[in-house]
Amino acid sequence: MTELQALCEAGERLGFSHVAPLDCATLELRPEVRQMCETNSCHMYGRCWSCPPGCGTLEECRERVSHYEHGLIVQTVGELEDELDGETMMETEARHKETFTAFEKVLREKYPEMLVLGAGCCTRCGTCTYPDAPCRFPKQAFSSMEAYGLLVTQVCQANHLDYYYGPCTISYTSCYLLA
Repeated sequence: MTELQALCEAGERLGFSHVAPLDCATLELRPEVRQMCETNSCHMYGRCWSCPPGCGTLEECRERVSHYEHGLIVQTVGELEDELDGETMMETEARHKETFTAFEKVLREKYPEMLVLGAGCCTRCGTCTYPDAPCRFPKQAFSSMEAYGLLVTQVCQANHLDYYYGPCTISYTSCYLLA
């Protein structure tokens, strides 16, 4: 068993629905994804260090990503009662973020310089200091995959991981780039 396979199994034991190896050569940082951030549909654009423009230009993000060769993609999938089951959507998101944080702690012991890209913006602090003061926890802060210009469906497809699990499901996807 390879090290990445062992890490995938560890992530699933911890609670992720799916974990797959990530080939960082497949990561395409796309300007059109970053431009979606500018529409501010999530209401976080220009409000925190982990979202654009606070997380840096696409070129700065590309430079950070270029230092990694492999990593892990992790997903938490929820089964919805119907397409409008907001309660389960929020529960699944909370479960994903909890598992995401727990697995990050495990991985940081072996990969202290890893780059973590989450599902949604950083939630380490109740209120971000952006833009008035530096980030309080720059080593623990994380950006979303989209903030880095990644089209999540493409990243999953390029790494042989499903993104869509059928009607009345929701999936939250994040990744860890390991150094």
